[in-house]
Amino acid sequence: MISAPHTTTTVPVMEAFYTIQGEGFHQGKAAYFIRLGGCDVGCVWCDVKESWDASLHPQKTVKEIVDGALKFPVGIVVVTGGEPLMYNLDELTFGLHQAGFTNNIETSGAYPMTGMWDWICISPKKFKAPLPENLPLANELKVVVYNKSDFEWAEKYAAQVNSECKLYLQPEWSKADFMTPTIVDYIKQNPKWELSLQIHKYINVP
Repeated sequence: MISAPHTTTTVPVMEAFYTIQGEGFHQGKAAYFIRLGGCDVGCVWCDVKESWDASLHPQKTVKEIVDGALKFPVGIVVVTGGEPLMYNLDELTFGLHQAGFTNNIETSGAYPMTGMWDWICISPKKFKAPLPENLPLANELKVVVYNKSDFEWAEKYAAQVNSECKLYLQPEWSKADFMTPTIVDYIKQNPKWELSLQIHKYINVP
């Protein structure tokens, strides 16, 4: 039996919302997203730059966060950001597990892994590389493709994950029309990869 963490902490929450997972392995499944504020990875194409400054977002306790999730008929919680691993997430994930949730995380992997996770999605970024020790923990590697040079970069990280890890290539949204056919061609030549599309943007849901 896992004992509860002894400390009481808060984390900055930019937003929390119930929707469907729009990308990656769990695409199409109902999920409650908890977006934490704070990020120093600095992706130039980030579509939630308002999350970067943690001081702009209210601090919430684990109880407040869990109570928010319990308002919805959902089993999966996705902790994302910003960069969620900037914070120790042991207490938050313990509370979510105690409430019966499946805990998923979306992270760049640039900080030490904390928390108890049922699914770890690492999306490596060139602006701040993932820690090598995090890559073998990934259930899913999701590489955002901005230009053709990103394929070689994606292979670099595919070589560092475990053999069961799901591999996804996802076009950066602003270049999706151009890059998606290129990604399709690459996957046809390298079928270990799968295509991830941000379907939530196509169907206009959060």
